[in-house]
Amino acid sequence: MQRTLVSSGAIFEEKIGFSRAVRVGPHIAVSGTAPIAPGGGVACPGDLYGQTLRCLAIIEKAINDAGGKREHVIRTRIFLKEMSNWEDAGRAHGEFFRGIRPASTMIQIVQAIDPGWLVEIEADAIVT
Repeated sequence: MQRTLVSSGAIFEEKIGFSRAVRVGPHIAVSGTAPIAPGGGVACPGDLYGQTLRCLAIIEKAINDAGGKREHVIRTRIFLKEMSNWEDAGRAHGEFFRGIRPASTMIQIVQAIDPGWLVEIEADAIVT
């Protein structure tokens, strides 16, 4: 099967040696995606809802670039800096995936690479 690598151009991709997404056959795996602003830096500082939507927008672009669509997402993993405001991430995820409802997990992490990241999200899609 053909292996397709997708880059978002983030500096961490080259530095760490990973792809934003990898497609093999119908499966698209999207790496942990942080709330990076279009010009760099942290998007929506201090706003978990906004950061979650930014992560999901980056994920959607990677899936589109790999030949998929939002509705092909079958699983997400949401990593939160703090669980105290998980509802904000859940609300953003629910609005973004309304009607799609992928399998999902939400867990708290000790620390992200950037202390300003309140959330990081992974996703998997199957192109049908």
